[in-house]
Amino acid sequence: MKQPWAWVAWLVAVLVLLSITRNPLYLVIILLCIFIVGFSLRESGSGLLRPFSLWKFALWILAFTTVFNALTSHYGQTVLFTIPGNLPLLSGDVTLEAMVYGATNGLILIGMLASFMVLSLALPVRDLINLIPRPFFPVAVVTSIAVTYLPTTLRQFQQIREAQAIRGHQMRTLRDWLPLLMPLLVGGLEHAMQLAEAMTARGFASTNSVAGGRQVLPRVFLLFGVVMLAIGWIYNLSVNQTMGWIIIAAGVVLITIGLWQEGKQSHRTTYHRRTWGWQDILTLIVTLCILAIFLLPIPGLNRSSLYYDPYPKLSSPSFSPILGLAMLGLLTPGYFVLSRNHPGDKYSNAEKRILNGNPRL
Repeated sequence: MKQPWAWVAWLVAVLVLLSITRNPLYLVIILLCIFIVGFSLRESGSGLLRPFSLWKFALWILAFTTVFNALTSHYGQTVLFTIPGNLPLLSGDVTLEAMVYGATNGLILIGMLASFMVLSLALPVRDLINLIPRPFFPVAVVTSIAVTYLPTTLRQFQQIREAQAIRGHQMRTLRDWLPLLMPLLVGGLEHAMQLAEAMTARGFASTNSVAGGRQVLPRVFLLFGVVMLAIGWIYNLSVNQTMGWIIIAAGVVLITIGLWQEGKQSHRTTYHRRTWGWQDILTLIVTLCILAIFLLPIPGLNRSSLYYDPYPKLSSPSFSPILGLAMLGLLTPGYFVLSRNHPGDKYSNAEKRILNGNPRL
């Protein structure tokens, strides 16, 4: 899969499913699909350096949400123990239902975090930046610099630490950090100066002489679009909802036209355009079918099992095999990624990591 929009469609499907269900059984299926897709990307040699372990961070999120909701939400009939006194938010019954509800929230947060991590593994930074509309190209460049700053700093810190270790440097007190931090600071300043010179040489943020009408017209569309959004919102709240939605739709159209006109003035070039392959098209079709199953009204399809509430007394969640099988469609990108690494490949996974510019074995 090489088309970024196919991965974005997969991400949207994951986020929608995580948002519309609170059933722990479905959440576990979604998480398994996310982690399997992420594992397939790691096996294909797309792994990146991470400042922390995702598994440990996920366990911390799950523990925090469970304990926090159990200590602050005193609802439910299955009382585990009682916190005495008059402590704000804490005093009261700690129930099993509150713990289950907090754990469910933790699973949703873990799924959202893991899905974005998978997207960062699947797409390089340049493809993510190309998804940003043309009018926001300067913001896209600044975002790309910010996104790549942390991995670059981590690699530089690791190199400095290894060099100091070869020289016999040992970490005992806070003063021992100085030989590591000073080279890191100097290297960061040098990298910033080189980046600034390169951007200046390539004419970043330079303005072309454009006719005044072409500069003003997109901004007029944007201004009127924002005004119509505000008017439509007021109509929707107090006057007439139908008229309000019509005005809001007109405002969205004006904003879209304004952004499109503004984007025509921002010239962007690329060496290689991403084309749509059959794997990308099939992934897009599968994700659209998943969204249709869970969002559109389908006769005979019961989606009541998506809504689960452990209050007031904990009960076992219901499960629909049809919905569970539909969620397994999220594994489609992982299957295509693994199919590229069959035993007949010319290079091993370690060699692919080196060829892709990631020497970590």
